[in-house]
Amino acid sequence: MRSTVLVHSGCRQVLQELRPYLVDPGQSGQLLDLLRTLREQTGPVNVSQVPQLSPLRYPGGKTWLVPEVKRWLKSLDMRPALFIEPFAGGAITGLSVAAESLAGQTILAELDPSVAALWVVLIHGSDIDAESLITKVLEFQMTHEQVTATLAGYAASLPQRAFTTILKNRVNRGGILAPGASMMKSGENGKGLSSRWYPQTLVNRMRGIRAIRHRLQFIEGDAFSVIKTYRHRKTAAWFIDPPYTAGGKKAGSRLYLCNEIDHERLFTQMAACAGPVLMTYDDAPEVRSLAHRSGFSIREVPMKTTHHEVKNELLLVKP
Repeated sequence: MRSTVLVHSGCRQVLQELRPYLVDPGQSGQLLDLLRTLREQTGPVNVSQVPQLSPLRYPGGKTWLVPEVKRWLKSLDMRPALFIEPFAGGAITGLSVAAESLAGQTILAELDPSVAALWVVLIHGSDIDAESLITKVLEFQMTHEQVTATLAGYAASLPQRAFTTILKNRVNRGGILAPGASMMKSGENGKGLSSRWYPQTLVNRMRGIRAIRHRLQFIEGDAFSVIKTYRHRKTAAWFIDPPYTAGGKKAGSRLYLCNEIDHERLFTQMAACAGPVLMTYDDAPEVRSLAHRSGFSIREVPMKTTHHEVKNELLLVKP
């Protein structure tokens, strides 16, 4: 039985070398051994080697996946006019694409109003608002009393709301912003609430985002509305990282304020998009079923959890 396989031009020579093994069914075992060896040698991405561009330490963030997304974009036949991330969250992927100019324009979208406040200030806010946020970060006195009072207070201005988001993200366990999240106690090396508070580092990242904001656009709103607006653009590349709630998974509902997603609708709409799509999901039978039905190819990618366990997540690709 014959099958048609799409191969990037840069891999043509490799395919020629593998041809004798691919036409002989008796060689399938050796090919599988080679694949396992490559995966073991590659292993999870060392996130410390990926530039940290976002001021948010987002739960479920995709720092580890950034190299894969960049390789995917570079493998496309065209440089996308738009790179669209409808579930932006900490936005490390979109920020990385914008920083390296891998697309003409990067569109980030987020429904959570507290997270949106931060991106509005950094991407579309005035210099006055941005500097107000930066000053708040630099001058904040990290004590339990100050943290408690700030988080309990009313944020009247957009910079204040953005600051509250950063503060909560930095003092809560795991960076969780959802209601009910608790603050760190002992923290790292016994530093308590100061464990993740690096004012100058946060300011440097925010200034970095301001420097590339001409390549960025932020939309506060529902991902499905963004998909509806841009789904006919052939030159738009999509990166989809929704809350992991498919197949009865509970992590998404615990980590995010906006966690209710119609996954079947999402697959259907992304399959109908005119441009290429890359989706990332937890490995669950329901996800694999949706991917198969929607025509997505499936690839397993190793990643390391916060507990330093190695597990596979799924990359789902539509050309």
